[in-house]
Amino acid sequence: MDAARLKEIQSPIKARYRDTPDAAVVTLRSEGSLGEGVTCSVQTARALVDAGLHPASGGDGSHACSGDMLLDALVACAGVTLNAVATALELPVRDARVRAEGDLDFKGTLGVDRDAPVGFRDIRLTFDIDGDLSDEQLATLLKLTERYCVVYQTLKAAPPMTVEARTG
Repeated sequence: MDAARLKEIQSPIKARYRDTPDAAVVTLRSEGSLGEGVTCSVQTARALVDAGLHPASGGDGSHACSGDMLLDALVACAGVTLNAVATALELPVRDARVRAEGDLDFKGTLGVDRDAPVGFRDIRLTFDIDGDLSDEQLATLLKLTERYCVVYQTLKAAPPMTVEARTG
């Protein structure tokens, strides 16, 4: 896709959102159900994923780990965003690899140490970009990718969350 085609697709959407701001608010959903052993089956857009315990918390490694899935979502979002920004600005990017790494202290997850965090304590997002970019173009590409990547921004400034349970 080139910049003109991307603009052609997005222009009427942007105009609609400017004219009707509430139309821009979309609720995304994910749903899962408990599976065999200690797993949860999650229907993604393309496949059913069975998530289970990471080996560091007792899993056997045969199921997807939700922590890995979170990093997968970050990589996917950052990659799509980087690609869209490069396309829109007509930056000379031939290819790019996106990698996310995160450090977890499983003492927190397993309740071994109350002072250990439950969740990632550090996440690193890395782009290996194949392209003829000036330093200024690279800085702009990274700045806009960070700014417009939904998953990155959600992790950086977590929104309020609620939890509820229903029985019956």
